[in-house]
Amino acid sequence: MKEETLKKVEETTANWAYMKELPDSIRTFELRRLNLVHGDVYDLFAYTNEASHKSVIAYYHEETDEYKLRVQIGSFEFCLKEFIVSKLEDFEPALRSRLDGVLLDMMEFNPEHADMVFIDKHILEWSFAKTLPERLEEFELFIRPSNPFRITNGSYIVLDYEHFASKSNFALYYNVFRDEFFSDERIAAVPDTDYEFDARTLDELEDKITLRLAPRLKKIRELAQSKISS
Repeated sequence: MKEETLKKVEETTANWAYMKELPDSIRTFELRRLNLVHGDVYDLFAYTNEASHKSVIAYYHEETDEYKLRVQIGSFEFCLKEFIVSKLEDFEPALRSRLDGVLLDMMEFNPEHADMVFIDKHILEWSFAKTLPERLEEFELFIRPSNPFRITNGSYIVLDYEHFASKSNFALYYNVFRDEFFSDERIAAVPDTDYEFDARTLDELEDKITLRLAPRLKKIRELAQSKISS
């Protein structure tokens, strides 16, 4: 971050009453006052639940000259477009009116906030999901179909297995615009894409999970171990 940009942000936020008045915790999330620079980003504060690997971070982004809020959940990180503003005075009312709701949705999926296309896919009551192992090939079942997570561009994370120690995961998504299931993975924090789990229906996805999930997780784990040890 440029020195003049950093100075501007620090001067703008130094006397920001809202940030000084933030409660130490909201629901299950603990406040962290950050004021940290990394790259072209200045993190202001965060609410974090370390046990569940979930956080929201309020920050300034030099590249776009905007204040934003990003979500971290497991291996996933993305910006919430409804919080993107160019002025601090517009950021505060957005945080006051919506931050609590964001944290609540991070704790538990709310079907009332979901697209009807997603609800009509019957993912929430998918009986096969109850048979998914809690641990598989040293991965932990982190996000499950009964408690999915809505992200950006019409997609929902419906299944995620995480290996936190190696920063690796395997995730399945459903996109409401394409009416399609698809997957991706991270191997030692490096994103990768595969098409072996692409499906249109839950029955088709169930067959692919049954045949391919364990071998896929094993491969990710072995590749991650190889990257870390090299």
